[in-house]
Amino acid sequence: MPQHQLRDKIAYVQQKAWLFSGTIAENLRYGNPDASDERLEHALEIAQASDFVHALPDGLQSYAAQGGTNFSGGQKQRLSIARALVKTPELYIFDDSFSALDFKTDAALRKALENETKDAAVLVIAQRVSTIRNAQQIIVLHEGRMAGIGTHDELMKTCSVYREIVNSQTKEADES
Repeated sequence: MPQHQLRDKIAYVQQKAWLFSGTIAENLRYGNPDASDERLEHALEIAQASDFVHALPDGLQSYAAQGGTNFSGGQKQRLSIARALVKTPELYIFDDSFSALDFKTDAALRKALENETKDAAVLVIAQRVSTIRNAQQIIVLHEGRMAGIGTHDELMKTCSVYREIVNSQTKEADES
């Protein structure tokens, strides 16, 4: 398979989200130039970005600076997720791309993504347990090696590294 065909089947959303200079609509259509305005609006809704985009004076026609420097980290992540959704690939790769989101937005986004990505493969790389807790399969890495594989419940019983991560994040949440 030629590389460009493979790339057409994948949407990759990285932790350090990147926007191109141009309008929000142009950024969202990057992977699907023929996407309708309705498709853009739907992707913004799923990505929890609709409210802040429509609060901008020009909405979808608002300008994004190179790199998205005129948006917060969470806004850039949500716009990057919306761009991936507009593409409708066979494989979504979310590389710690929920890390700049508050817990409420993260939860709402993950819930909305469930139905939207049901016909695709989804790979989520995350440090926040709440982001991957309901995954069909979790692979725990420790010092470059696989320390465990299974569901959340299975890993809580069988993987001490996973339990330590969960316990440390639960403790942090209780303290804040």
